[in-house]
Amino acid sequence: MRRFAAVTMTTLFCCAALADAPQIGQSAPDFTAVDSQGHSRHISDFLGKVVVLEWTNADCPYTRKHYASGNMQDLQALAQKNDVVWLSVISSAPGKQGYVTGPGADEITRSRGAKPTAVLLDPTGTVGRLYHAKTTPHMFVVDQHGTLQYMGGIDSIASAEASDIRSAEPYLKEAMLAVVEGQAVAHPVTRPYGCSVKY
Repeated sequence: MRRFAAVTMTTLFCCAALADAPQIGQSAPDFTAVDSQGHSRHISDFLGKVVVLEWTNADCPYTRKHYASGNMQDLQALAQKNDVVWLSVISSAPGKQGYVTGPGADEITRSRGAKPTAVLLDPTGTVGRLYHAKTTPHMFVVDQHGTLQYMGGIDSIASAEASDIRSAEPYLKEAMLAVVEGQAVAHPVTRPYGCSVKY
């Protein structure tokens, strides 16, 4: 009987966690976060625009793959061209890999020629846990109405090798452009890959 009760409680906790997770076709969780410039940001501020959320960690080899190759900057430039808001989120806790202050985040953005709309600092992991962000990178696309339309990997090949980018299916790019054009996303949920978010 005790074993049955334990299994039931485990199942309940599992289902409760899943119920709290963001869901495709539902409103993206709103949040308040301070950006690298000290400004308070809310995802609801961007209603009327498509929003990309990118979890990032400059010290992660999977993140470096997409920045050193220029792939992430190209995607950010494409977002900019299509009037898409791009929010890079750093959820590394103080003392953990990837943690930076606002000036540190700005220096990283400058040094790698990145083009996000803003870099959000999430040292407590509040925003990351709200979105159940697991890896760097972990990507999300929110439509003009604030509805989550994509969550998962940046592409289909889970490696840290830049040479794999060309042959991978570009999930994030496809999802972003589909949402901009008002079309259905072909792969709305995919498996994210990268370093674990350092909560």
